[in-house]
Amino acid sequence: MKRRTFLAGTGAVLLAAPLAAEAQPAGKVHRIGYLGNFPPTPSTTLLLTAFTDGLREYGYVEGRNLIIEFRFAHGREERYPELVRELLQANVELVVTAQTPAALALKEGAKTLPVVLLGLGGPVETGLVQSLARPGGTVTGLSNQAADLDAKVVQLARELVPRLSRLAVLWDPANQASELSLKSLQALAAKEGISVLPASAPAQSPDELERVIAALARERPDVLYVHGPYITKAAAIGPLARRHRIPTISVFTAMTRDGLLISYAADLASLFRRGAYYVDRILKGAKPGDLPVEQPTRFELVINLKTAKALGLTIPPSLLLRADQVIE
Repeated sequence: MKRRTFLAGTGAVLLAAPLAAEAQPAGKVHRIGYLGNFPPTPSTTLLLTAFTDGLREYGYVEGRNLIIEFRFAHGREERYPELVRELLQANVELVVTAQTPAALALKEGAKTLPVVLLGLGGPVETGLVQSLARPGGTVTGLSNQAADLDAKVVQLARELVPRLSRLAVLWDPANQASELSLKSLQALAAKEGISVLPASAPAQSPDELERVIAALARERPDVLYVHGPYITKAAAIGPLARRHRIPTISVFTAMTRDGLLISYAADLASLFRRGAYYVDRILKGAKPGDLPVEQPTRFELVINLKTAKALGLTIPPSLLLRADQVIE
């Protein structure tokens, strides 16, 4: 997909932002790439807006001294190597991504091109960086710590359904971070006597999602945990889960806005905005391997009461009192 411009409202700031924009050399136009799976939805467009707002604070303005080359795989992860080659042919100076398979394709197919992560899970465990403190190589950026939240998912699922015994997981076999999360969750669940019911919908088409969730419903799960690769499909997954009376949980706030029941997540808009810091440092000559990978310091519990009412589910007062945001 060719270059596009996305407009939406700005995101809140979680991590440190620059105090003032630095002037860029007159006449210098930077070209960077953005590699993703699906184009933004109305609920996720604010992430790209937060990123471009952050760039503007450092003095980079699209159409003036900055060009962003957008490429999307549209659910076909096997296209990532081809899209990496396209970005290399476009002579980008670096590429940003929020997808683990995309980041791995960049690391393999563009060995000297800097890569900035915009909130990925498990960058060390997936082999993207050597360590958070000293990434080494060409990759750095921000982790969303989603891979570390599986214990929180189990806790929240138990609070929603105290007699929790069957936890369904919609995961993506093509996403290495999703695979790590599934294995972590299975280990945690086994210790607590909870059965995990994994399912996947690689193409993420409406018909496929309907078929997969209907099949899960026949297994009578107590809760459905939806992994991050389905973030742009939450608006389709929500009604399907409600039809089958399945409470849903995720570690991405945008999914709750799009109709899932509950989420516990870092503020992704702030991570995307902070990504501009890494872009600025690298464009000014810093080596990615010398820039530590940052992690979020604040997480938000968001509950969609409209979804709870549609499910006929009463949210425990203890959860409502702890919620940072309640969607009514």
